[in-house]
Amino acid sequence: MSRDGAGGARALVLEAPRHLVERSLPLPAIGDDDGLLRVEACGLCGTDHEQLTGVLPTNSAVVPGHETVGVIEAVGPRAAERWGVAVGDRVAVEVFQSCRACGPCRAGEYRRCERHGLGDMYGFVPVDREPGLWGGYATHQYLAPDSLLLPVPAGLDPVVATLFNPLGAGIRWGVTVPGTGEGDVVAVLGPGVRGLSAAAAAKEAGAAFVMVTGVGPRDAARLELAGRFGADLAVDVACDDPAAALRDATGGLADVVVDVTAKAPAALAQAIGLARPGGTVVLAGTRGSAETPGFWPDLIVYKELRLLGALGVDAAAYRAALDLLAAGRYPFAELPRRVEPLAGARDLLLAMAGEGDQAPPVHGVLVP
Repeated sequence: MSRDGAGGARALVLEAPRHLVERSLPLPAIGDDDGLLRVEACGLCGTDHEQLTGVLPTNSAVVPGHETVGVIEAVGPRAAERWGVAVGDRVAVEVFQSCRACGPCRAGEYRRCERHGLGDMYGFVPVDREPGLWGGYATHQYLAPDSLLLPVPAGLDPVVATLFNPLGAGIRWGVTVPGTGEGDVVAVLGPGVRGLSAAAAAKEAGAAFVMVTGVGPRDAARLELAGRFGADLAVDVACDDPAAALRDATGGLADVVVDVTAKAPAALAQAIGLARPGGTVVLAGTRGSAETPGFWPDLIVYKELRLLGALGVDAAAYRAALDLLAAGRYPFAELPRRVEPLAGARDLLLAMAGEGDQAPPVHGVLVP
């Protein structure tokens, strides 16, 4: 299949920190082995605003966006067979690419693909690499041969479907990595969209009790939401000791602790303190700092804890997330969200970064 390349796509290009500009980029010719997506919605997360502000530096100009949902506009025959798609299908695009041949890819660890790895994540590929449309902040996104696509269930709104990424993270980090199961007591640190997702995932896995923590007025509204996403207890750690609150509620500590906080150096100590002897702690949020106030490493030894790091999501968790979104058992469609066109991206990202007067939305989405 070929495409004459006529016309163009509108895209936002991050040329330097805080310098997000709109450009017109040509639509690529599509061959036998690749495709083109018409972007319907692109979800935003902490990585996005860190890219904008320069906290997470990029070495060159990029089209950001890695939580993309859209419709297949063109696809080559080999690509269509490999992905199981046809023109007009709605799909979600995974952030990672996979060569499908190296050892990590064959083992299902394609986040560490020897050909692509972290360097070729959608939203991070230099715009000067042809064809330039390597992110979701655009009307169209290029689908390279090693892309990974997920079918979106019929009837699922594309804006809600962008939650495949954070809910997939909640499933993998909150259930798959620690092995959460029937009867477990789970503590989730951080009441953002990934924390709420981890709470719902734990409840779906059969957890007997789920606690979600946050801190201060910024998290108050999010903690109020937690009960609708499976939490049995919500705790503001600025006011209450989370370990004492969990003991009061359950008579003990957590089998599984999932830390999805961002830029919260003290959360590590809280996570270790919340875990029961022999328990599991999953670190999925990033500190943004080498400082870990209150952290006493000996507790890991004395409690014989499993301390696990979790990076990214996999296809199994993404598929489970899309199914859970379509099932509607939790009110993900009703999350407080802010949806903006490309022209509103910068203001939305700065709000998510905590800059300005507006409270950060739980869920931010661009609709090109």
